[in-house]
Amino acid sequence: MTDQPEIILKAKAISMLFPGTLALDQVDYNVYRGKVNVIIGENGAGKSTLMKVLAGVQQPSSGEMWLNGEPVSFANTRQAVAKGIGMVHQELNLSENLSVADNIFLGRERQKGLWPIEQHQQERIAGELMQRLDQPISPKQLVSQLKVGQQQMVEIAKALAEQADILILDEPTSALSKTEVDVLFRVIRELTRQGVSIVYISHRLEELMAIGDYITILRDGKFQAEAAVADIDVPWIVREMLGGDPVTNFLSPGRMFGLPVLQADHITSVNDAGNTVVNDVSFEVRSGEIVGIYGLMGAGRTELFECLLGTQRQYLGKIWLGDMPISNRMSTANRIRMGMSLVPEDRKKAGIFPISSVAVNLTISSLWRRLKNGVAIMRREEQQVVASTIGALSIKVSSPEVEIQALSGGNQQKVVIGRSLLTNPKLLLLDEPTRGIDVGAKADVFEMMVKLSEQGIGILFSTSDLKEIMAVSDRILVMSNGKLTANVAREAAVEAALVSASAKGF
Repeated sequence: MTDQPEIILKAKAISMLFPGTLALDQVDYNVYRGKVNVIIGENGAGKSTLMKVLAGVQQPSSGEMWLNGEPVSFANTRQAVAKGIGMVHQELNLSENLSVADNIFLGRERQKGLWPIEQHQQERIAGELMQRLDQPISPKQLVSQLKVGQQQMVEIAKALAEQADILILDEPTSALSKTEVDVLFRVIRELTRQGVSIVYISHRLEELMAIGDYITILRDGKFQAEAAVADIDVPWIVREMLGGDPVTNFLSPGRMFGLPVLQADHITSVNDAGNTVVNDVSFEVRSGEIVGIYGLMGAGRTELFECLLGTQRQYLGKIWLGDMPISNRMSTANRIRMGMSLVPEDRKKAGIFPISSVAVNLTISSLWRRLKNGVAIMRREEQQVVASTIGALSIKVSSPEVEIQALSGGNQQKVVIGRSLLTNPKLLLLDEPTRGIDVGAKADVFEMMVKLSEQGIGILFSTSDLKEIMAVSDRILVMSNGKLTANVAREAAVEAALVSASAKGF
C-alpha cells in the first residue's frame, strides 16, 4: 500500500441540503499536500457541490473543515482565497476585451490609495505567472486572441496570483484539444512539484489514471471510496461508481420499430477553436424507437444535436429525415416543418420564455399550423390545443395564462416537450431531458417518451446519467471526444462497458 502524505485540507461529515434534495450526505474528503487529488462520480453525485463548499461558493448545511490542522469555515470565496484556496470553474470567467494582465488582476488591481493602477507591476507579475505555467503569452495580449487552452491557463494564473496552495480544477479539459491537455498536465505536474495541491474533477477515466495521485469517489451525494491511484485500475473505479443499485426499466418487452426516420452519415463538425467536436458519426433512428446517446461532458452530444437541427450548419456529412435529404443549407425552421424538433439542454436559457404564459410557451413553435388564410391565428383552435396538451401531459398549472416561470422545473420541462409535440414531429430530439428536475418528474418524462414512441415518433435523447440511459433506451449509442464509440441494443448493454466506452479517446 502506498504511504499517505500529509493532509492539507480535511472535510468531515459535510452535508448540503437544498429544497427537496440532499446533495451531500455526511461526506468525508481529504486533500493531500502536493498531490493531484482526483474526485469522480456520476452526474449528480455531488462533486461540484463539494468543491463549491471547499472554495467558499456555498456554505454547508452541516459538517466541519480543517486547513493545515486548524478549523476553518468560509462565508464567501474571498475568505477561501485568503486562506490559499482557489477554484477554476468549468465555465471560463474571463473578459475577452481585456488583456491577460488585466484579467489576472481584475477586481484586485495593484494600486496605492488614489494613485493610478500600477500597470507595469501587474504586467511584470502576469509575465512571471505565464512563465511559471510554461506559456509564451504576452501579459499585454487580449484574451480574445487566445486559444481555449491558453485561456484556461490565464484562469489558473488568476488563482496562483492569490498565492493558492490548493487549486481546484473543475472539468479543466472538457474544451481542450489533445495537445492542450498535454500542456495542462505538464503544468499540473510542475505545480505539484512546487508544493501546490491540486483537486481535479473529471469524468475521463484514462485521464484520471494518467494525472491523479489519489482518487475519491462519490455516489448519490455520499462518500464511496478513496484510494491511491497507483493501487487501483479503471475497472475498480467503474465498480465503485456504479454500485449495485438496480436499474428501472420503463420499456415493455417485444417493442417493434418501423422504417428509419433519421439517418446520419459521417457527420463531422469543427468548433470556433478549431477542435473537432463531432467526428465522423453515423447512425439511424427508426420509427417508434428510443435511441439514447450516453456520454460525458465534452463528448459532442449537444454539438451533434445542433448539426441535426441546423442551429449549426457548418458540418460535413449527410442527413435524411425519412426518405427526404436535409441539406446543411436548410434552416432550422424548415427542418421543424419537415418533422424534426428539439428539447434543448438548457431549459432556462434556450427552452422557455420565462415571463410569457404557459399557453404562449406551448404554441409559439407551431403558430404556423393554426394560421387562417396565412394571416390570422385561429384562437379557439389554439385554446383547445393548449387545453388538450396540458391534460395529455399532466402539466400542473391552475391556468394556461400563468407565467411559465411560476411552474416547477418538471412542469416547465413538460411544457417544452409539449411545444415540440405540437409541431407534429416525426423525430423528437431531447438533450438532457431530465436536467434540473426531481425524481418524480423524471419518471413522468420517461413514461411520456415511451408513450410518444408507441405513437410512432422516433426519439433520440442524450444524457450523462448511466441509469437513465439504461432505463428508457431501446438502443444505446456512446460518444466520447466527438466519436461514436459504441452502438448496442439495451438488452446487450453492460454498464461497465458503457462507462469504459465513454472514456475512450482521451
